[in-house]
Amino acid sequence: MAPRSAVAKSTDRFERKREAILDAATRILNRKGIKGLTLGDTAAAVDLSTTSVTYYFKRKDDLAAACISRGIDTLFEIAEAAVKATTPAERLYLFFTGYLDVLKATEDGDAPPLPIISELRALSSPRHEEVAQAYGRLFRKARQIFDHPDLCWMSRGRRTARTRMLLEQVFWGGAWLAKFDAEDYPRIRDRMVDIFLNGVALKDATWEPAAFQMVKLAARDGPELARETFLLAATRLINRRGYRGASVDKISAELNVTKGSFYHHNDAKDDLVVVCFERTFEVMRRAQRLAMELPGSQWDKLSACAAALAEFQLSHHGPLLRTSALTALPEQMRVVMVEHASRVSDRFASMISDGIAEGSLRPVDPFIAAQMLTATLNACADLGVLVPDVRPKAAASVFVRPLLMGIFER
Repeated sequence: MAPRSAVAKSTDRFERKREAILDAATRILNRKGIKGLTLGDTAAAVDLSTTSVTYYFKRKDDLAAACISRGIDTLFEIAEAAVKATTPAERLYLFFTGYLDVLKATEDGDAPPLPIISELRALSSPRHEEVAQAYGRLFRKARQIFDHPDLCWMSRGRRTARTRMLLEQVFWGGAWLAKFDAEDYPRIRDRMVDIFLNGVALKDATWEPAAFQMVKLAARDGPELARETFLLAATRLINRRGYRGASVDKISAELNVTKGSFYHHNDAKDDLVVVCFERTFEVMRRAQRLAMELPGSQWDKLSACAAALAEFQLSHHGPLLRTSALTALPEQMRVVMVEHASRVSDRFASMISDGIAEGSLRPVDPFIAAQMLTATLNACADLGVLVPDVRPKAAASVFVRPLLMGIFER
């Protein structure tokens, strides 16, 4: 029998090697998605053979699931520490402090990288169910931020919606926080928490967004309408099953067309994802243009635009394509789509900046507020699942208003 010390050293070596593999795989996962993650690339990143990596993880899905599960565990620990605080505001502050501390520690080399959690949709069974269960545990823990006598008026559905919006800020953070130095994170946290607590609206603002006709945001007739039908079916399938789960066969079956018909309109699935993103960005730009043409203040225009996009997500014209699909695209395509997404977000920032200048919005950081709004609108596609009885017209009040007017406000 081997000495106990030798067994301990062997276990330590095993764990160190396993963690190194997970670190390397997480970086690849974040850059290329599950589609681009391979055991071979992971092995090369840590100077091992592919066979050596399979000693730890037999299949790619096992490796991807371990990466995502480790990230979920980290966020669970952050949420668990945060909910020990007395008030919801303190819990919120501690949650984002913990999250940004982990990001800083990662940049300093003192903590493993956080994965893109939304990639769990692309996992195959049974790993998908296992990781989804861990995510559910995280979600329930984060929802405890809202467990307080002062918030007893808040229904379970509204707490659930606000929790989803909070977590989406963490998931989307990787897309824009890289623009900042880690030493700026405390300032960013303070500005994010301020927006969560107080919104972007003035204290005496009212929530009466002008209503848009959804048909004004979607394609209306002729060839454009036929193309819209095709892209909408593909968008719904990609959102539901992830890039890998939305095969050409399944997309064709959803539309009751042949694979030949699919390839008549699309050279490859990557091209289809790009066109789905272009549709999404165009819908958002239409909403912004319509809002900017409205009479009234920038608050009136911003709230109308956000409300219309939230309603669109739950209408029969929606949803919009989730930003998580970006990781499935080849790098060159992804860079172009990220640039398009940034333009949409930057227009929100301009609307917010104009509102601050005219005095109809609070003096917040326009860039950060725009990124938070973009994340919220992206996550709104989940609202029908999280709160099954919510109507499209009520989506904005349940999901967007808390960001714009304060997450703990009625």
